[in-house]
Amino acid sequence: MSQNGLLSISNVTMRFGGLAAVSDVNIHVAQGELVGLIGPNGAGKTTLFNLMTGVYTPTEGSVSFLSETLNGRKPYEIVRSGMSRTFQNIRLFRELTALENVKVAANMRNETSLLSAVFRTPHLLRNDDEIDNFSRNLLEQMDLADVADTRSGDLPYGLQRRLEIARALATKPKLLLLDEPAAGMNPQEKVQLMDLIRQIRERFSLTILLIEHDMKLVMGICERIYVLEYGKLIAEGKPEEIRKNPKVIAAYLGEEVE
Repeated sequence: MSQNGLLSISNVTMRFGGLAAVSDVNIHVAQGELVGLIGPNGAGKTTLFNLMTGVYTPTEGSVSFLSETLNGRKPYEIVRSGMSRTFQNIRLFRELTALENVKVAANMRNETSLLSAVFRTPHLLRNDDEIDNFSRNLLEQMDLADVADTRSGDLPYGLQRRLEIARALATKPKLLLLDEPAAGMNPQEKVQLMDLIRQIRERFSLTILLIEHDMKLVMGICERIYVLEYGKLIAEGKPEEIRKNPKVIAAYLGEEVE
């Protein structure tokens, strides 16, 4: 792994009973990269995200982030260390407004004492103001300022996706994991999403790892791509290499992507 390496998944296996959902997988992501993870349904992609974010602990192998092993760490601890994610199925707090959703996430990095919370100390009030300002500014950067006070469950699907990314950004991550961000989007929304991913990478100096089924999106924005099949890595390389890889064509793409 290079000196500027951020994420290292080393010889990771995850078994559920006798079934290996992920088997001896090695993935390395350097700081600043935009990397794709593709594969057929059931290939183990979301399982890998769950291993990175503390939902599961590997049966074998290790996950390291910023040179620290994450095995056994709680999801909230991993978020505080600088890794955040979105989900394949949108998981917003539907009864809360867009602003409230972002503020909940921004509070993940807030270590307010119980006394401060009970007595509403000046420090706590200043902190609340800072979080409110930060959250409103983030919504503005994500072109969501107009819906700040709208209940998130009432937002159109494309804006819900955008809000979920905003909520992930509110934790101030160094590494952003996007789990099928284009799922359910129409072609125009997908083009806008590609632009958005490029913009937030630059604006927030992010490293991004994304799972996605839309090959046009993956090939259009990712610098490197890993390919999983039945829990095993079958290919890794630049988009043009993946596009022409016979194993990938046979397992997933069906034909070369135009």
